[in-house]
Amino acid sequence: MAAIVIDRLDPRSADARALLAASDALMAALYPAESNHLVPAEELAGPEFLFLGAFEEGRAVASAGIRLHAAKPPYGEIKRLFVLEAYRGRGLSKKLMTRLERYAGQNGCRLTRLEVGVHQPEAISLYRQLGYVERPPFGDYEPDPLSLFMEKSLSAA
Repeated sequence: MAAIVIDRLDPRSADARALLAASDALMAALYPAESNHLVPAEELAGPEFLFLGAFEEGRAVASAGIRLHAAKPPYGEIKRLFVLEAYRGRGLSKKLMTRLERYAGQNGCRLTRLEVGVHQPEAISLYRQLGYVERPPFGDYEPDPLSLFMEKSLSAA
């Protein structure tokens, strides 16, 4: 098994678009369109985002992004965490989340937030293991019985 490398990933690249398309298909199978809050590749490429990939032998097999919000208090919003099925269970989500949280902290955020669908028990379990707790909707989100909204306080370090 080749080593996995975490690095920036251009969300407009072919690898990223393939991961995003697989994620879109999964979300469309689980939720109606109005409960999917998917950010497109062009938006993920914006200056307020950091988009990362997990690469095996140069091929992206997982990805995740964070959008920095200049709200009071500032926070980072995790978006588009996805791991190809063949690579699940290897800790890639945890590695990506750790890097994104560190980036948020380095950029003045004391909180990270996310929205996750209720039909994704593995993701919800991961977020709880990482210290995320449920909270009301934030930002532009409206209450949705198919969504959980979560946040994590980042250490001052």
